[in-house]
Amino acid sequence: MFGHFRWQSGCAAFMALGITAGIIAPLVTPTASFAQTSFSDVQSDYWAAGFIRELAQRGVIAGFPDGTFRPEVPVTRAQFAAMIGKAFRKAPERQAVRFDDVPSNSWALSAIQDAYTTGFLSGYPGNRFEPNQNIPREQVLVSLSSGLDYNASGNIESTLQYYNDANNISGYARSPVAAATEKQIVVNYPNVKFLSPNATATRAQVAAFIYQALVSSNQAAAINSPYIVAFGEPTPSKPVAVTIPEGTVIPIKYEKAEKILVTKDETAPLTLTVAQNVITDKGTVVIPAGSQVVGELRPVKNKGGSQFFAQKLILTNNGQEYPINATSEPITKTETVKKGINTKTVLKNTALGAGAAAAVSLVTGDKAIAAGEILGGATIGGLIGLFFGKNSVDLIAIDPNTDLQMTIDQNFQISLK
Repeated sequence: MFGHFRWQSGCAAFMALGITAGIIAPLVTPTASFAQTSFSDVQSDYWAAGFIRELAQRGVIAGFPDGTFRPEVPVTRAQFAAMIGKAFRKAPERQAVRFDDVPSNSWALSAIQDAYTTGFLSGYPGNRFEPNQNIPREQVLVSLSSGLDYNASGNIESTLQYYNDANNISGYARSPVAAATEKQIVVNYPNVKFLSPNATATRAQVAAFIYQALVSSNQAAAINSPYIVAFGEPTPSKPVAVTIPEGTVIPIKYEKAEKILVTKDETAPLTLTVAQNVITDKGTVVIPAGSQVVGELRPVKNKGGSQFFAQKLILTNNGQEYPINATSEPITKTETVKKGINTKTVLKNTALGAGAAAAVSLVTGDKAIAAGEILGGATIGGLIGLFFGKNSVDLIAIDPNTDLQMTIDQNFQISLK
């Protein structure tokens, strides 16, 4: 199964999520007639519909007065503590702590204390709980592994290599996430190979994690979902071809420059490089790292920006070429180039569209700009007249390694022969 491939960067702050033991009592299930189990914004084919329905039936989660569930809304640490308290009944194993940032009249005080005393959650240095902080996906998994006393039985790093973005998992989370993986608590939508550990967990994602934790502790029946990480399953025979579906995001990089400048009206050819292997949930490399994506930057008239349109994919392992329909998000960030500015500062590690090069050359009076990294598509001389008499020009400023990540807009098939 393919889906969005998201890259997180930076280091998550260390947090002491204690790994402790305890006995979990059976879950108390509310009367079904009092539980709302269908929501206007959760269709039957929504990827997490089954998890949401079952937890709503149990009273672990609930919708809003307008009949919605709002599955993509982020979950805070306080909200997660409340969900944990409703999902699991566990005897306290340590004394309660009064966190400085959880007032005595807080709606979540009891839930936070229970989550702490039962070992599901701990605080931050300085006696803080950060109740309003959005909870990252990896922290949810650490919490469930800790509270359920799950420990990795196999090699931690080997288990984590199942994920294409394993390097993004924080140090404190690696062992608990490996344990959660072994217990099949992890649910990754839309691509099971990408954990997105530092991304904020949504209500739908937390529902899936909690329900799988209930399944792992024999408190709920398993749900059939292609997004559950079934680690350790036998690898099937290699398929002849793989269809990469609409919605897949291909990670890219651009090694020739750290910045690209184009005018709001120009089209500029551009070739990008696939930054990491794109792999199926069974471990088959479909698009190897280093493959080339040929396309062009085009103006987005109604937004005054620029957008990358992919046209051709060239695989690095065998040279096969495929037409590809994929686009980046529109980029509308601008950089103003004024008369008298130091062009060396503007152009350092920068690639220019022909229009941008003409604009910078005319506004600054620097005729040597044509010697730099110029994207093709037009001749600079023919564009000079467009900027004659201007003392400044606003150019679209693109960070190619973040702004040009591409989403596939139409299914296409790659041969594995």
